[in-house]
Amino acid sequence: MTTTDTDLAADIDATCRLTGEFVLRSGQVSNEYFDKYLFEADPLLLARVAREVAQLLPADAEVLGGLEMGGIPIATAVSQLVGLPVVFVRKKAKEYGTAKLAEGPAYDGRKVVLIEDVITTGGAVRDATNALRSGGAVVETVVCAIDRSPAGENPLADVELEVRAVLTKAELDQARAAAQV
Repeated sequence: MTTTDTDLAADIDATCRLTGEFVLRSGQVSNEYFDKYLFEADPLLLARVAREVAQLLPADAEVLGGLEMGGIPIATAVSQLVGLPVVFVRKKAKEYGTAKLAEGPAYDGRKVVLIEDVITTGGAVRDATNALRSGGAVVETVVCAIDRSPAGENPLADVELEVRAVLTKAELDQARAAAQV
């Protein structure tokens, strides 16, 4: 198990796994969906996830990059634990006011660790990585709460991004199977 909280997979699975037919951001159709907002809205469960994310941060991280929308609550909670500032990364730059893609402190030349809720194909993370890098950020790692990508594959290898996950889909599946015994 990737997490040190031995009950976290079971608790996340029980709280967040929905069954039905769902279209994912990637366009893939799935018969299950992990509704991360259900754990992010629960202060105790969010705090547990944040503690695990904090343990996976690279030692040289300077800024956390919370991806809109699900990565923002996790990044904010982790920021409170580790004392690092957060930039809030939009899916696209707003068209008014500051017209920024990322809100918060300057990140040019700084090591930004992206924080995401769920990764399947990594599309949103890839877009954010490319945008932040074009703004001068050094982005090498993303830490996610749940990695749904196929076991042993890095969906973000094409942008040379290391994926660190609190939980994998396989671990959530094991927790579900154990709960049904």
